[in-house]
This record gives sequence, C-alpha cells and structure tokens, in this order.
Amino acid sequence: MNDQVKLKNTAVALDIGTTKVCAIAGHLNQYGKLEIIGMGVVKSEGVSRGVVSNIDKTVKAIREAVDIAERNANCKFRIVHVGIAGQHIKSLHHHGLLVRHDSHTEISQDDIDKLIKDMYKLVLPPGDKILHVVPQEYTVDDEQDIFDPIGMSGVRLEANFHIITGQISASRNILRCVEKAGLEVADVTLEPIASAASVLNDQEKEAGVALVDIGGGTTDITIFKDGIIRHTCVIPFGGNVITRDIREGCTVMNDQAEKLKVKFGSAMADEIVDNRIITVPGFKGRDHKEISEKNLARIIQARVEEIFDYVLWEIRRSGYDNKLIAGMVLTGGGSLLRHIDLLAEYHTGLPTRIGQPIEHLAHGYSSQIASPIFATAVGLLKHKIDSIGDKPGYVEEFKKITEDNRYQSDRFSAGGSGTTADDSYDKTDDADNIEDTRSEEPRKKGLFNKLFTLTKDFFETVPDSEF
Repeated sequence: MNDQVKLKNTAVALDIGTTKVCAIAGHLNQYGKLEIIGMGVVKSEGVSRGVVSNIDKTVKAIREAVDIAERNANCKFRIVHVGIAGQHIKSLHHHGLLVRHDSHTEISQDDIDKLIKDMYKLVLPPGDKILHVVPQEYTVDDEQDIFDPIGMSGVRLEANFHIITGQISASRNILRCVEKAGLEVADVTLEPIASAASVLNDQEKEAGVALVDIGGGTTDITIFKDGIIRHTCVIPFGGNVITRDIREGCTVMNDQAEKLKVKFGSAMADEIVDNRIITVPGFKGRDHKEISEKNLARIIQARVEEIFDYVLWEIRRSGYDNKLIAGMVLTGGGSLLRHIDLLAEYHTGLPTRIGQPIEHLAHGYSSQIASPIFATAVGLLKHKIDSIGDKPGYVEEFKKITEDNRYQSDRFSAGGSGTTADDSYDKTDDADNIEDTRSEEPRKKGLFNKLFTLTKDFFETVPDSEF
C-alpha cells in the first residue's frame, strides 16, 4: 500500500480528558485492521470532570499532543475528530412515527433518515443539544421488533430511539480550544460510544454487556443488547476522587497519593496477604510517614464500591440488569487498579473482564497503545475511519512535510515496535515527562468545511443570546 492510499483513509482523533490529552493518527491496512502511525500524550490541566475549565491550558496541551503525533506520523494535521464526555451528558428515549403515502414501494434509507431527522426537533431544556440519535427497534404496521426494515412494505413506520444530549456551552468550549490550537473539528462523538468501538466485540454486544470506562474525572457507562446501544450515562466520579481520598486519609501530597494508588493500591483489602509498610518521605527534614498497604486498600475499596453502586443503579435503571449475558467490561485508566475486576464481580454479581483497545489493531501494535488508558482515543479513530471510508478529498486534511531532522522519529507500524516521543509518559509523574513541543509558527487554518458535521454547524450558528 503506497503512501497516497494510506493517507486517503487516515484520520486523526483527539481525546481531551481530565488527566491527559491524547492525539492519535492511523489508517486501515489492506486487511481492514487499524495501524497507528503517530501518537502524542501530554498531561491535561485545563479539564475538570470531562469539561473544559481553563481554555488556555487546554489549548496548550492540545498543541503539545498534536505536535508529538505529527512528528511521529511525518504529517501535518488540519482536521481532527474529537470526543466529548462530562457530567452534563444525559440520555432519553423517544418514539417516532412516519406515515408513508405509498404502501407499495419498499421502505428505504430515506424513510429512516426522515425519522431520525424528526428526533432533532425535540424540545430540550435550555442550553442542551442532541449529540446522537441511536435507533432501537422498528415497527412496520403491526409487525414489531424489526431491526432492519429496509426493503419491507408498509404504511406506518415507527421506531424507538435512544437520544443522547449534552450542554451546548461545554461542546462549544471544546470546539474553541481545538480551533485556537490551529485545527478544525470534523465531528464530535460521545466518548463512551468510542470506547465501546475499541474494546467490545460483536458477540458481547449481541449477548448484552455493560461497558464501564473509569477515567480520571468521570465514569462512562454504555449498555449494549442485540448489538444496539440501549443506555448511556456519565457518572461524575473517577480515579481522581480515589486519589483525593488517599490524600486526605493518609495526609500526603496529591502527587504522592497518585503514586501510592498506582504502585501499591488495591481495590480489595482482603486480597492483601503480606501487609507491607509503605514509607512516604516527609517535607524538608520532617519525619517520614508509614502507611499500611492494607489500610491503603481499605481507603481505595470504599470509594471504588461507591462508584460501582452508581454503576449498578444505572444498570438497573436501564432495565437490562438481568439481560447482560456477557456481564461487564472495565476500561479506562481506573481499570488498571489491582483487583478491581474481582471487586466488580463481587459487588455487582456480573462477570467482569478488563477491556484493552486491541480488537481492531493490526498485528505488531505497541504495548503502550494496548493499555485501557487509550481505549477512548483508539475508539475515536476507529469510529471515524469507519464512517469516512475512502471519500475523495479526505486526504486533503494532511500535508506531507519535508523529511528534516526535526521530524525524524520512530513510527508506529505493523511490522515494528516503534515508540512515540512520549513513551516515558507516566500518569504518576506527568510533569517530569512532558516536553515543550509547541511550534512558534502559528498554524494556518484549513478550508475544508465540506467535512464538517451538522453538530459543528449548529454550534457555529447558534446566536450568543442562547448562552
């Protein structure tokens, strides 16, 4: 596959999270598998619980992450696909009806599109905007539970829809950050949907599964049954509240609490056999602190159980608590906590596994990209490549750069184990591992608005008076 063909189905995804900002670029190989050609990860300081709280810090992090990814991919990025999450995300169900005038013609995709388009006319609370409309089951005349009505005949076409909404202001702030970084937004996708694309297989979605993405500021839940998204929600708790509990319970600094959680933490105190004593250095000559490993696990377990209480409540609220044959899949940085899968099984009664974003990666992927931390970023990339395909002109969002020494680096490829410029990234000590890679020359904004989705068009055209 030559470089021109590769670029045609290459996409760039941007995961703006509470703890990290990740830019990732990749394309499909000839076997339909995802090859990562560049990735950049930096610490995020301007996002709180999935919502932008500081524009300048977020813009700085986006620039740094994109610059690292550009050097690895030997490309200049112009258009990116962005994920959105946060505690403002809500979901609801609605029923749609379309009366067809000609019962002799077959139901087409245009009829389904009309039903979906009608959902965007729903009256929502002020400041909310529909992000996704997900069809559930269809009804043609009196025949119910139809998953694909195209080709059938009938007068009344009905459907149940799962509708996901979010605050316009939160989405608009994300768009502003990306645009101030010199990039353009092609689409905005709900992050739980993206995570599901990278860690779940078709059998799990068909049998019934709950995906729980435990991030730094939020925990995202997506429930699948019969291959369809049935329920989504965002819980405003994540790994940061566990770190905060350790900080308060052990009276240590925040960075020390994070290191304690990552290196010695466990979600189940009963699994601690040899109760080691952990020594934490004191301040400037003061006495050090000694913390029992089992006491540390008790602090962590109490908060993780509370998170799973919310997860279980949402699963029951969805009505699918007895229909999840495949159980639960944990992903995100919080799923790396030791014994968290065991605690999830004991607390919810559902079989649980840890989900890694390797379902669609080409052979030879880096071990770094296989971490649950990058489930959302890989999912965004896969989700967008699937929706774009080989559309003419999509390659125009890239501009091949000259091969000078500044941009020489190892590349991700199917046949090698290339590394990114930020392989030393460690969430326990981010500040020491982030290098300043911002370019002094401002970026020129691209002009390829034909790829923009209705979501972005809406955000640009809403009058300021609505905010």
